[in-house]
Amino acid sequence: MTDELLAISAFARRVGLTPSALRFYDDCGLLRPAQVDDQNGYRYYAPDQEPRAVLLRDLREIDLPLAEVRVVLDEGPAAGAAVVRAHLRTVEGKADAARRAAARILASLPAVPYECAVTLGGAELASAIRQVAAAAAPTDEIPALACVLVELDEDEVTLVATDRYRLSVRKLHPVGFTGYPRSLLVTATELTALARWVAAAAEVRIETGPAGTTFAAAGTSLEVPVVDEEFPAYQAILEGLAPPTSRVVVDRLRLLDLLTGETVALSIDSERLTVTPKGATAPSGELEVIASGEPLRIGFTASLLAAALKVSVGPDVLLEIGSVDRPVVVRSADQGTFTTLVMPALLDG
Repeated sequence: MTDELLAISAFARRVGLTPSALRFYDDCGLLRPAQVDDQNGYRYYAPDQEPRAVLLRDLREIDLPLAEVRVVLDEGPAAGAAVVRAHLRTVEGKADAARRAAARILASLPAVPYECAVTLGGAELASAIRQVAAAAAPTDEIPALACVLVELDEDEVTLVATDRYRLSVRKLHPVGFTGYPRSLLVTATELTALARWVAAAAEVRIETGPAGTTFAAAGTSLEVPVVDEEFPAYQAILEGLAPPTSRVVVDRLRLLDLLTGETVALSIDSERLTVTPKGATAPSGELEVIASGEPLRIGFTASLLAAALKVSVGPDVLLEIGSVDRPVVVRSADQGTFTTLVMPALLDG
């Protein structure tokens, strides 16, 4: 036994585990001691075992099953990351199911005046409505697509809408929150009609419960009908996005001016973006950009990309492109809380 080895109690203190936990992980084969005294059975650990022990501690903190812990520890970073991400999705799914069940229970209790009340800045909420409601389908055989999903939570309020080809997400920070998280579906038409009234108020309070949903500001309370439909699982869409291989910052209004015709091709390199309408023999224009990644050529339905640019804010937008056949993320370059996904269009050749 060398002087560098640590007794089990000292090693336990260093890595934030108990001696009994270390003995258990030894028995499971997840963290063997560097040495065991043959005479008394005392376990000793080497300092270079600390990273594995700390990772093991953190994996158990997120309640990862031991079989999956073994994968993270022993099968390499890629396999380990996949296991942790899958576990996180499972945990979040269970948490969402628990919140929905709690909301149903609370809604069934007549003594509860509201199950959720959140206060937001009026101008900020009006801006979010303007940005997100534009992405909803005006009329659709799927009623939820004509609506805006409003997720009310203590940390943030999220507005989401999609028409299948475009997905817009805006996050707001509430001024105040009481009750329990709740999700609402409100028609885009209904919310848009409220936007001017909301913008004039310093603060707007949204209350929802068994008696219905109301928006209240400056002494006036308006009841807002809620649609009982299932909204698409937009989080799965966001989580399924491939990491961007190209990022492009471009002048928003100048790009908007160049979007003519039905379909356009964007040719992008490290310094410029060239816009060419489909079928045209010459580009409609060229813009200087700040770009990273490989040069590429990608197509868009001009009206879809234009709609995403119109509801963005600020002089610039950031385009994040993973591949030419997957959704492209459009962010307001100076307002990362607003995100739009736009489906590319196929280009001939």
